[in-house]
Amino acid sequence: MPAACRRSRRACCWTCCCAPAPTVPPSPRHSTAPAEPAYDSRPHVASSVPRRRRFMHRRSLLAGVAMAGLAPVSVRAQAFPSKQIRILVGFAPGGGGDTVGRILAQEIGRDGGPSVLVDNKPGAGGNVATRELIRSPADGYTVMLANVGVLAVNPYAMKSAGYDPQTDLAPVSMAVEFANVLVVHPSVPARTLAEYLDLAKRPEGMTYGSSGIGSAGHLGGELLRAMSGAKLTHAPYRGGGPAMNDLIAGHVPSLIASAPTATGFMREGRIRSLAVTSARRSPYDPDVPTIAELGFAGYDATNWYALVAPAGTPPPIVAALNRLFVKALRAAEVREALARQGIESVPSTPDELAARIARESATWKKVVTDAGIRIE
Repeated sequence: MPAACRRSRRACCWTCCCAPAPTVPPSPRHSTAPAEPAYDSRPHVASSVPRRRRFMHRRSLLAGVAMAGLAPVSVRAQAFPSKQIRILVGFAPGGGGDTVGRILAQEIGRDGGPSVLVDNKPGAGGNVATRELIRSPADGYTVMLANVGVLAVNPYAMKSAGYDPQTDLAPVSMAVEFANVLVVHPSVPARTLAEYLDLAKRPEGMTYGSSGIGSAGHLGGELLRAMSGAKLTHAPYRGGGPAMNDLIAGHVPSLIASAPTATGFMREGRIRSLAVTSARRSPYDPDVPTIAELGFAGYDATNWYALVAPAGTPPPIVAALNRLFVKALRAAEVREALARQGIESVPSTPDELAARIARESATWKKVVTDAGIRIE
């Protein structure tokens, strides 16, 4: 029979105050070795937690560990963006893409929003910026505002573009679309498209500038040359801004420029517009006729820009980018700022952009092949 507890007078369990103090052998004098652990003379007391409860607890811990493996992507998506976003633009400052990028960057950063940097990487018709994008981490912090040339033309018109827009890029959203416009220096004796083409059929021909190889202006000029038979010579620049500066200075007689680049100078009378490259007249410059209505049925070289990320960007991050840019593109201030430049905001879902890239790639592949357009 166990002895009675000194306090409760019941059978003693040896876990209360009755348990004898453990005996610790004295350490040798001046010894630095750790003391031996004390021997506990109390009888073993089994855990009071039932076995089934312990099993359920362990299973819950294991489930939590397993779920932790799924957490990083969703946690990153919820925290995105947590640092500066970089928008690559494949042309020099002052052109259409640069204008759109800076309007978006200002809107996104408004009222404590994330910082957005517009990073111009001109060269090779936008391919320099495209290759920079492909080399960037697929974490959502580097995107590109790419034009129709990059997304639907260069792979077919260039000998080696170095990328496939349908496999190397992740669609985020459509951004904007606008017509390009054929403009001339005031010294050029042409006030209509017909007079311009007559000049271009002379032995010396006519030089036209564009924002770069593979740009919508270049494509529009090559398509007009193929359809009219005029001797049009392309002069590529590293962006719409430098090209417009040379037109105003009289260094190049004509230019196929984006609406954002040309509109202000047209209204000031510093350059003269002859026709727009879109299938229908621009609502922002309705008095300027289309090339199609001036005798070239089917002519259409509308310019558009879209936002893309590197392939492999996680879907939750792509969705977060889409929400961020679509919200900015739908903001009243942005739509008004773009409209003043002759640009229409056209945000979309990633799937809608992917479908447009595929559709326009097929269209421009046929145009490039039939017209024999080669971009060197």
